[in-house]
Amino acid sequence: MPIPDEPTPDQHDDSDMAELAGRLFDMARGGHTASLVEYVRAGVPVNLTTGTGDTLVMLAAYHGHAATVAALVGLGAEVDRPNDKNQTPLAGAVFKGHDDVVETLAAAGADPDAGTPTARDAASMFGREDYAARWR
Repeated sequence: MPIPDEPTPDQHDDSDMAELAGRLFDMARGGHTASLVEYVRAGVPVNLTTGTGDTLVMLAAYHGHAATVAALVGLGAEVDRPNDKNQTPLAGAVFKGHDDVVETLAAAGADPDAGTPTARDAASMFGREDYAARWR
């Protein structure tokens, strides 16, 4: 019976990187701010994206972690960077009704008219006049 080929060092590196990226995305979803900050300061790109274009900020915003969003923005994360569906972190936070995240992103200069649907459109769709009023 033939012995399977051993993975090459590059295959190990790719596997390790994919595993690390998965952990980082989970940290963003879970609001593990301190750990994410350490990784970004150690060289992980602050705008790292999933296979569908979700950034760490998008994941943190969608899951309601304002402190994580603020920390990532403070490290240079793009607040208006859309995912592959052209959705932005601000629109995601509006959709989910995460008031503190909406406030954090707005304070960081997020554009309510970026993406599709825009945060402004999402506010209108979900009857969030309080959000819509801030962008008049």
